[in-house]
Amino acid sequence: MAGKKKKRRLRSTIRRASRKTLLIILTVLVTVMIFGYFALLIILKGPSSTFSDYAATTLLESRRGRYLVRLFYTEEEIQQIEYKNNLEIEDAVTYNTDEEFVIPDDEKDDLTIVDVSGSTFQGKLMIVRDPSRISLGVNTLMPDYNSSGFSVLEYVENAGAVAGINAGGFDDPNGQGDGSIPMGVVIKDGEMVAGSVDDWGCIIGFNSTNHLIVGNMTGQQALDWGLVNAVTFGPVLIANGVAATVTGTGGGLNPRTVIGQTSDGTVLLLVIDGRQTTSLGATYDDCIQIMLEYGAINAANLDGGSSSVMVYNGEIVNNVVSLNGDRNVPTAWLVQ
Repeated sequence: MAGKKKKRRLRSTIRRASRKTLLIILTVLVTVMIFGYFALLIILKGPSSTFSDYAATTLLESRRGRYLVRLFYTEEEIQQIEYKNNLEIEDAVTYNTDEEFVIPDDEKDDLTIVDVSGSTFQGKLMIVRDPSRISLGVNTLMPDYNSSGFSVLEYVENAGAVAGINAGGFDDPNGQGDGSIPMGVVIKDGEMVAGSVDDWGCIIGFNSTNHLIVGNMTGQQALDWGLVNAVTFGPVLIANGVAATVTGTGGGLNPRTVIGQTSDGTVLLLVIDGRQTTSLGATYDDCIQIMLEYGAINAANLDGGSSSVMVYNGEIVNNVVSLNGDRNVPTAWLVQ
């Protein structure tokens, strides 16, 4: 009998201890949630409108962040924030040209990667002298939307390429997209493999003479202009040598991927790290300034965030933000 009483007392003690532990855990969680809510409230609705705009625009560029912003702002207020913190560009479509680039033989293999940095970011800029080396990696199973995309590493390996970066956007519900459904128009080797001729958006690609064409157009216009390889994202950062005008913050601090081209044909591939203690991220204006510094006359923003990655010689050379590493994406710009 004494043994049974001891067992009952022990079980009772364990239950009481478990309830206390659970209560402590719940109290801590509730406290953290309340603290987090008021911290966000101060950040997003604090006395500094500039700081609040930076915080809001940074969060709005990610799906989870957009959900958090909706807790504090109405849709109308969000639209106002995005409107006053944006880019404006008068000539938003690149001049189309059939002029051939002349690349000296001793420069055709030139490829350089340089470190870039600013007050809030670090990143890599790949400089490819010969634009004819740029091709587009596309999910070969793209017509089957039940199939996932591939990582940039896989695109590079499958194509026997030297390097690559992520390219166009894709459907990404709750940040769990598998890269199977591309955003808008995708053109591969002169054929539209995703989207339709009536789709309108910021299309980014190369024509048959390896000129980078960026701008808002329909899928049919992209085909009519002779785009051979193209994806959809944006916005346009530089067109025909004229940089976009930044209003307000011009976008938040986030990981970025940008493609640009100089007047002599050199292709600039930029990847900025972000959402990390060592690199918060870059604004659109930061990216514009880097592109201008290296001579870009045309440039556009590609998919960023967790997708931003640069691969060279079989390795990822930047610090990706995704805990799972290189994400699956439907398209990638490759360097052969």
